[in-house]
This record gives sequence, structure tokens and C-alpha cells, in this order.
Amino acid sequence: MDKQKKSRVAKKEVIRLERESVIPILKPKLIMTLANLIVDATLLIEHSSDRAEFLKLCKRVEYMIRAWYILQFEDLMQLYSLFDPVHGAQKLEQQKLPPEEIDTLEQNFLTYLFQVMEKSNFKIATEEEIEVALSGQYLLNLPITVDESKLDKKLLGSYFSEHHLDDLPDFSDKYVIFRRGIGIDRTSDYFFMEKVDMIIARVWLKLLRFTRLERFFCRQSPAREKKDPKKNDEISPEAEADELSVERIRIENMELSVRNLAGKITIQEPTFDRIIVVYRRVGTETKPDRGIYVKHFKNIPMADLEIVLPEKKNPGLTPMDWVKFLASAVLGLVAVVGSLDMPKADLWVIIAILSTLIGYCAKTYFTFQQNMAAYQNLITQSMYDKQLDSGRGTLLHLCDDVIQQEVKEVIISFFILMEQGKATRQDLDLRCEELIKEEFKEECNFDVDDAVQKLEKLGIVARDTIGRYYCVGLKRANEIIGTTTEELVLKAKQGALIP
Repeated sequence: MDKQKKSRVAKKEVIRLERESVIPILKPKLIMTLANLIVDATLLIEHSSDRAEFLKLCKRVEYMIRAWYILQFEDLMQLYSLFDPVHGAQKLEQQKLPPEEIDTLEQNFLTYLFQVMEKSNFKIATEEEIEVALSGQYLLNLPITVDESKLDKKLLGSYFSEHHLDDLPDFSDKYVIFRRGIGIDRTSDYFFMEKVDMIIARVWLKLLRFTRLERFFCRQSPAREKKDPKKNDEISPEAEADELSVERIRIENMELSVRNLAGKITIQEPTFDRIIVVYRRVGTETKPDRGIYVKHFKNIPMADLEIVLPEKKNPGLTPMDWVKFLASAVLGLVAVVGSLDMPKADLWVIIAILSTLIGYCAKTYFTFQQNMAAYQNLITQSMYDKQLDSGRGTLLHLCDDVIQQEVKEVIISFFILMEQGKATRQDLDLRCEELIKEEFKEECNFDVDDAVQKLEKLGIVARDTIGRYYCVGLKRANEIIGTTTEELVLKAKQGALIP
């Protein structure tokens, strides 16, 4: 989502997201589908041996890629054991390391972690992405803020001072949000209180426009105005072809009708398929906290991104709620006093004014209570349903993700070269994306550079004199890679099972 646009056409709010490099296909399904395509290509019996050779090659490719990464992953896990929030402090104390060396080790851990994140197609959420995500409301209708006094600034601040990245959020020295994949979440309900809020907000906006006070109360900050995706130029057809469009259906944009106000409605919000949050809690001067938290979430609605933030403050009434309270009290008091000063004070008018005032205050209070209950429910859900793992479990998941993605990229690239012949880098990229779309009905921004680099490293793909890539035959490819250690172990196990 490096490049985003929002457009509003006929009250539709659309978020355009750049397609990601992750291949959303299970590896066994990918391999078997491609193997069956080899058999289906011709009815000649000898091609069944090509299928067997292809399946053998897929196994050997995975074994080799896993072996390449295992040392790097072991270093990552060893370093994390020193900064595990549960047991890391004990291990650091046992090793008696000086503070300067610990600082170096934790920066090495972050370097390894960010490399694994990149290989696993996770990206740091930028300032623009955060603004787009939080520009609307979904199920969470309370202002959630982070208690920054409880978060360390030194760890991530030192890392980003050495590894400069563009468009980092303001909070990047305290915590980092990685995201990958886009989905859609839909919720159907009556949303009575939310509809009342929407009507009040529209009446309030019309009042501000009528009194020409809108520019004072609804003014955007210059930074937000500059980055507002709705104000960007039109998207070119080429750019639009590389983007994924997801519609946001919100109560705020709902058409006013009896059916919508009295019946169930469905709201829709794009989601981040995977979210990983990295942060450290602040320690004391005498005992600094060296624990690094790595938390992994799934299917987080963009507008409810606050539920994954660390060290959240307990929400309260918003400043606007207090303004409404005070304004209502003042107006009600003025109206009552004005009624009493009249020669013939009408008791029913006074009762009506007081009833309206009390009803409005009660509505604001109960809306807050309902939002608090929804907030507690979302937090509980994020802890039990949406949090996949944390710490070491998240790192193991990431390591496996890297291997699976790279294996799929290599297999698809080799298959295209094997079936369709020589290709330039651009042609190979396009053909791989077309294969994924035609055979699996999925779309992604295929990372061809990484795939051909691995194939050349394996020695089964090379370039001709004009720079086109070509592959060796299946049997020759298996001979070049050779028998792997895993295959020898499997043969030894099978031999031990034979009586």
C-alpha cells in the first residue's frame, strides 16, 4: 500500500492499494497444479517421467532454500533469546555483558528482523497509510491514544537513525507497525445509536455551514490537507491496472431513508490481513527494560487499527462530547431563565426544555457506555481471536513464511521458462503473473528479480548473449542440485523400517 488513493463517486469511498508481492496460494496446491499441467500438455506417456522429475525438483528446491536461510534464522532466534520479555533478562544477567555490547546486539537483532520482514513481504505502515486507515470509523468509535510515557524511544530511534526510511510515522521511534495483505470485513446490524449520531452530525454540519462557521470547526491541518489522497490527481490507466480497489461502506455515508434507518444495514471495511507490532516498554534508570515485544495479529480493520497499538490509555469522553455537554447545559439554562423572566412563564415549555436537555445528556452518556462496551469487546477479540502469536512464535512463523514464499517464486519462474522457453526479465515477470491469474484466479505483483537470482544461484537458469533467461532440462536440473541431506535422511529412515 505504498501508493494509495481514495475517491468518492456517488457517495462511494474507494481505497486503492498497490498489489503486493505475496503469492496467496498454498504451496502443495501450487506444485500439484503445475505438475498436472505438465501431464496435460501432451498425451505422450514419457511425459509422466517429467512430472516425477518436476516433483523431485520442487522438493530439492525447498530443501536448498531452507538450508540457505537456516543459519540466518538461527542467529535471529539466538539474539531474540536475549531480548525475550519473559526470560531474556535472566540470560543477559548470566552473560554479564556490558551495556555497550547489549546495545550492539539489540541493533543486530533489529537488522535481522527487518530483513526477515522484507523477505516475508511485510512493509512498514507509512504516515500516509496510517492517515488513510484512520480517516474513517468502523466498529471502534472511541478516541484511542497511546501512553507514550510507557514506551522506550531509544531502541527504534537508534535503528532508524542508522537506517533511514522515507515517510515514517511520527511514532516510529516508539513502535513500528508492519502490515501485509488486504482483505474485507463486513458487519450487519441495526446500529441505532450510530445512526442517531450520524443524523446529529449531519444536522450539526448543516448548522455550521448556515452560520458560516464550518471553516473554524472543520478545518484540516496543512499536513493532512497536503496528504489527503482524495485531493490527488487522477490515476493513469497503467497505474490503475497495478492497483487493488476496495470500497469502504460507512454509516456516515449512508443514504437517509426509512428502510436504512429502521432496518439492518451492512457496513464494510478493508482489513490488513496481517499486522506485526514491534516495541519496547520504558524501564528505569537503575534497571532498563531490554525486552522487545513482537506481536502478530490477523484481519484487523483499517479504521480500527488502534486496537493493536501498545500501551493504550483508557478511553474517555472526547473533547467534542464535553463541548456538547457544556453547550447544551448553557443553552438549556439560558432558555429556562428566559422562560422564567417572561410575564407568564409556561411550565410546560420549561419542562420540555429540561426534558430535551436531560435526554440529550443521557443519550451522550449511554452512547459513550455503548462505545466502551464495544471497545472492551474488540480488545478481548484482538487478544483471543485476532492475535496469532507473539515473541518467538511470531519469529518462527516469519521464518517459515520467507521459505514458503521464495520456494513458490522459484518454482513458478522455472515452470514458465521450462514450458514457454526463453524470456526477458519483464516477459518472465508478466508470464508468471498471468499464470497465477489464469490457473489460480489470484493476482499479485510477482517478485521476479528475487526468483531468478535464486535460480541462477542454484545453477539451473542462465542468460544467453542478449540477456534472456533460459533453464536446463528437468533431469539435468535435478543432477545439478544433487541429492540433498534431507533425501538421504528419508532414505535411511525408509531403510530402517524395512525388515
